[in-house]
Amino acid sequence: MPLFSYKAVNHQGVSEEGVRDAKDQQTLLLELQKQGLIPIRIAPAKDKTFLGFRLKSAALRLSHKEIAMLTGELATLLESGLPLDRSLMILLQLTEDNLKLNKLVADVLDKVKGGKALADALESQGEVFSRFYLNMIRAGELGGNLGGVLQRLGDYLERSQELKDTVKTALIYPTILLVMSLVSLFVMLTFVVPQFKEMFDSAGQALPIPTQIVVGLAEFLQNYWWILLLMLVAGVNYIKSQLGNPVSKKAWDKRFLHLPLFGQIVVNMETANFSRTFGTLLGNGVSILKSLGIVRETVTNGVMADLLADAEEQLKQGRTMSEALSKQNLFPKLAVQMIKMGEETGRLEEMLMRVAVIYDKQLKTTIQRMLALLEPALIISLGLMIAGIIVSILLAILSVNDLAV
Repeated sequence: MPLFSYKAVNHQGVSEEGVRDAKDQQTLLLELQKQGLIPIRIAPAKDKTFLGFRLKSAALRLSHKEIAMLTGELATLLESGLPLDRSLMILLQLTEDNLKLNKLVADVLDKVKGGKALADALESQGEVFSRFYLNMIRAGELGGNLGGVLQRLGDYLERSQELKDTVKTALIYPTILLVMSLVSLFVMLTFVVPQFKEMFDSAGQALPIPTQIVVGLAEFLQNYWWILLLMLVAGVNYIKSQLGNPVSKKAWDKRFLHLPLFGQIVVNMETANFSRTFGTLLGNGVSILKSLGIVRETVTNGVMADLLADAEEQLKQGRTMSEALSKQNLFPKLAVQMIKMGEETGRLEEMLMRVAVIYDKQLKTTIQRMLALLEPALIISLGLMIAGIIVSILLAILSVNDLAV
């Protein structure tokens, strides 16, 4: 349906602006009037343009930060005592600068006013919200503590984002260093080495073997650089196809787990994510089997997901969570013991959140350790390669000087 921007006045005399989809302007006019609004202006929403070209509107998809912001603001409004519909109306005003978020809040508000529960209204937005998020909202509505649940959700999303930001930030410097190393080598081989080639050719002497290798490599890059570009594109497409296939992805996930340091990073990250999600769901009244099924969908590593699927089956057979997780040696022993302690003391939710904190810290430590090895390795490798190129050129220059003498 087409998108229309509107401006209307509510029963309190406050003006509201937003964007909604409707069959036509008359249909939107009637919808606004049914909600007690007095429409002032309704017009087709303008599509964004770039260099004169019209851009199609992207599908509704919110970022992790946008969902966290929406959750936190709604929690604050509900905790202050405002009813849900009034809170959503205020959110509609607060999100005027974000058309995607404004459209979503407007649609959710319409459905809530139509009698739908908040969880059902959010679920109707497609794949914007995860099963974990929707089940938390549903549990909060059933328990009559929607504001408190939203507050917990906001805290959960904030910690999850911090974990992701930690990993991303840690990889920025090594990535820049690797790119600059490759660019430096490319510039030396394609611009610096060819400057000496004419002098070597005029000398009429056979070049030393190291110099021949470097000159040959430089000529290859100058004439056939596009082959490397094609190989890069083919490699990226191959990796995408491998990770897009469930069978091959699981094989790669298994290899990743056995890599030194990197495998430990994956295990720590998945353990922290599992513990925090599982503990949050249990703390809001979701059953242990249902919680485990939801958590399994949030795990990105296929091998770890299979472990949780097996644990779910064992729970159905009457075993405890710790027994199910300890059957395979993949899950950290410390986490298993802490979960067992939580089961024995009746504080499983609390112990799961402690496990999440512990493995968050271990993740940061492991990343720092990996960087402590990776950064010097990249610097030394770059230095050796550049030194090799310089030495090969110096050998050729010395051989030419010996001939002149």
